[in-house]
Amino acid sequence: MHNRNLNLRKTLDSDSLRAVFEAQSALLEKLVSTARPPYEEEAIKIILREAIAISLDLSAAQHGSLILFDSDGQVADSLLPEDDRQTDTKTERIERVLKEGLAGWVTRHHEIGLVPDTRSDSRWLVLPEPPYHAGSALCLPIVSAEMLLGVLTLVHSEPGHFTPKMADTMGILANQLALIVENANLFANLSDSLNALGSTQKECEVFSQSLTDELNKCRKMQMDFLPQDLPRPSGWEIEGFFFPANRVSGDFYDVFELPGGYLGIVIGDVCDKGVGAAFFMALFRSLIRIFSGEARLNRNVVNRSTHTVGGNIETPVHRRFSQVEAIRAVALTNDYIAGEHGDMCMFATLFFGILEPDSGSLVYINGGHEPLFVLNEKGVKETLRPTGPAVGLFVQTKFVYKKLTLQPGDILFGYTDGVLDARSHQGARFTKKRLIELLSKPVDSVLEVMGNVGTDLFAHIGKAPQEDDVTMLALRRKASD
Repeated sequence: MHNRNLNLRKTLDSDSLRAVFEAQSALLEKLVSTARPPYEEEAIKIILREAIAISLDLSAAQHGSLILFDSDGQVADSLLPEDDRQTDTKTERIERVLKEGLAGWVTRHHEIGLVPDTRSDSRWLVLPEPPYHAGSALCLPIVSAEMLLGVLTLVHSEPGHFTPKMADTMGILANQLALIVENANLFANLSDSLNALGSTQKECEVFSQSLTDELNKCRKMQMDFLPQDLPRPSGWEIEGFFFPANRVSGDFYDVFELPGGYLGIVIGDVCDKGVGAAFFMALFRSLIRIFSGEARLNRNVVNRSTHTVGGNIETPVHRRFSQVEAIRAVALTNDYIAGEHGDMCMFATLFFGILEPDSGSLVYINGGHEPLFVLNEKGVKETLRPTGPAVGLFVQTKFVYKKLTLQPGDILFGYTDGVLDARSHQGARFTKKRLIELLSKPVDSVLEVMGNVGTDLFAHIGKAPQEDDVTMLALRRKASD
């Protein structure tokens, strides 16, 4: 007999979390590239087939199927393996599976169905003339706001292929698949609504294209403004982690080179949600980079005889450049945002530090952001609390900067409030106390730190909707040999 209240131990490592995030990004890209007017049914199926293909790749399963439900809980669509699509028996097979099989059990319980061996699990239904042999199976509910959108079933011919750890990984992906299904339905319903309004085909295409473009822009604003490749100075480990929620937001992190061999380190969270937050996120990031002196790494040629600038890059003028000079970027950014866009009441909590990699010296300002932690082998060594208010509230605000030195073996860990405010299915917050307990565990790398936090965090969230982006940034000064 199986255990109907299966509780799987959450042991995801950072590589698994990263694989899930990359899978979600690929699906969102497919959604943006495929869902273009007119929104035909086949376009939606392409997206869903891609979801199955990515799930097969991530789990190394051999076959996969997807059953979708409408708002009344009735079967709205289904995608079966290529060799299991007999038109005359498809409906009958689905009905039997939902009534007697594993997919039906998952539909009724809204829980992951893990079947290590189909021969010994009564939930597995053997259909007449099965198109393939199933030795083990994994069935995942696709849920959004307690509403069952569908079930994804993965099978393999060998018993024991699917493990509790794999179930955890695929469970997180299933939560993200809910976003894909919802957006696919949104595109499909958009076409129906526009046609019902009696708009001309041209008007539908223009309006729909504009919405597609906006979705594309929002996605790019949130993802492309995160650094694709972080600097890797000798003697340091640096890693960033960003797991988006079901909406565009304003979280960001950045690490960039500055004159004099310094590194700029940023983690921030723009107030509000949506397109406006994404726009200001891009603005804050750009202003911090420009005002801190990144642009001075390379200079465009100024040709006074032809009155032109640009073209070839010339060697920058070498002059003394200090950490304190670069940290002024916070005040300059604050004055620009508050002075030019004060009527929009947009601001950001922001940590900005200037690191000298050779010595470990760090000059920083914490503008109203969640405290960062300096960790060593004993746990939390120092807490970097706010040294000033959020950035962008009032013109000519003064920000206190502080200095410290990161010793060999020290880790600097930053995060946004999406970590602390993440809620479980019962509504319980993750809390700072729980985060500090995780950070107090001895680790050998920043990836291990993020793996510890990420695994526990997503186990806490479970099937609950993710309300905010989860963003983390960590750097470690390697211990001396």
